[in-house]
Amino acid sequence: MKKTGKWILAFILLFTFVFDMPRTYAQAETVVVDTESLHIRSGPGLTHRVTGSLKNGERVNVLAASGDWLQIQSEHHEGWIASWLTSSDSTAEITVLEILSRVDGLNVRATPTTGSAVLARMNAGDKAIMTGQDGQWAAIEFNGIAGWVHTDYITETAMPTVTQTEEKHAITSKEPQSFTVAVNALNVRKKADLSSKRIALIQQGETYAIKEINGNWVRISIGGGKTGWVYSFHGTLSTNNLQSTSPDAEKTTTVTILTNGTNLREAPTTSSQIVTRADAGEKLTVIKEADDWYEVSLPSGETAFVANWVVSTDEEEVPLAKPTKKEKKARVPGTLKGLTIVIDPGHGGNDKGTTGARGTDEKGITLQTADLLASKLQAAGATVLLTRETDTYIALRKRVAISHQYEADAFISIHYDANPDSSIAGFTTFYTQSSQRELASAVNAGLGSAVSLRNRGTQPADYLVLRENKQNAILIELGFLSNPAEERAITTDIFREQATHGIYKGLLDYFNSNLE
Repeated sequence: MKKTGKWILAFILLFTFVFDMPRTYAQAETVVVDTESLHIRSGPGLTHRVTGSLKNGERVNVLAASGDWLQIQSEHHEGWIASWLTSSDSTAEITVLEILSRVDGLNVRATPTTGSAVLARMNAGDKAIMTGQDGQWAAIEFNGIAGWVHTDYITETAMPTVTQTEEKHAITSKEPQSFTVAVNALNVRKKADLSSKRIALIQQGETYAIKEINGNWVRISIGGGKTGWVYSFHGTLSTNNLQSTSPDAEKTTTVTILTNGTNLREAPTTSSQIVTRADAGEKLTVIKEADDWYEVSLPSGETAFVANWVVSTDEEEVPLAKPTKKEKKARVPGTLKGLTIVIDPGHGGNDKGTTGARGTDEKGITLQTADLLASKLQAAGATVLLTRETDTYIALRKRVAISHQYEADAFISIHYDANPDSSIAGFTTFYTQSSQRELASAVNAGLGSAVSLRNRGTQPADYLVLRENKQNAILIELGFLSNPAEERAITTDIFREQATHGIYKGLLDYFNSNLE
């Protein structure tokens, strides 16, 4: 044989040996015989002699595989069988971990960090399925919502060992099947999006059958063969298969006035004649909706129109308690006691704001910053309200309405900036009305003393939350997410600590210099 032929033959033999080597299977993997009778052979192929046989339904352990053949072992047999005459073992035993909340109000968060949005809350004794772990955080599934909880506040228990078939049935049986409304009134939307068209309004205590769950949205049956989407945070999910309790007749819708002296007009426009005025807390029956206005029925029997940004249907997480007239008290220098401050974390929900060069969403870090600032101001004695506490969309006029409703001594809107020119950097404090300039200057000076960013100073700007605000209001842009280097710096915990301290110091200086 020629030398070249020897090399070719050697290569073929090596190729056959390497690629026909049995591959080892994971320990304890099993298959089930899926034919009337299955021969066990001495090797991986039909040419090998038969050493035994298996019956339909018999279960055997797999040791290795070679091509379409499996090396198996059972109590009485060992050898090779054809894989195409078997099926995977659907009754393999698995262990499911269950967690139990040890406290009331345990936050279920979107990501494994205390700064992320709260998706739901667990009370002491509530159970959830644990699906993973990241350090001191456990990934769980609770009432159809996937999120994270801190392991310091839970107890892990192993559920009874079940088979895969049983587990599938068990999980299915635990899926929420009904949704009960927990707020006064809740909009049902055409799509799973807060900006989607509203198709119905449902009331507190009503229960609806669940058709589908998509993240934090639930599709429910609303009668007449129709379905719609609601935000799961505004209700309770239950495994009880209850029928919808909604009547077939049209529901009565009410709205709640947010601000004292709200104008009720003859037509759905701000230029129309004022019919009367309503105060915070008053409820009015809605006759119909017209764009951004509600036509409402008055106690006198007349009808009038009210703008949807000065009322609430309780869908949004807005404090609705009727405020009491504040009594002016002499304050002690060095504290914020007796003051009401509204903090407005910019954007939220389907409005994510700007996205940084490195992928940071503005809506997330404005909320983290606002939470930290709120804790500092509360520690100094202030009464603090946030326009949003979770990742939800709140209309701009609704944010202003909260400022008016609670007669805020200061309204602070928190944002992060962006510009097509990625070299631009620094923080800016904005005001619109001349009466807001002094507050803007004080807070800007406080920030400048606390952070190392370029100070772009105070600047006038036409922002709705400042322009329409009757209270003392400013808007802060805490650096540029469009600048990669600055984004890296301003998304850190230490920057938020410094920035919120600077804002606190600026507020303290402003109110100390304006003591009555």
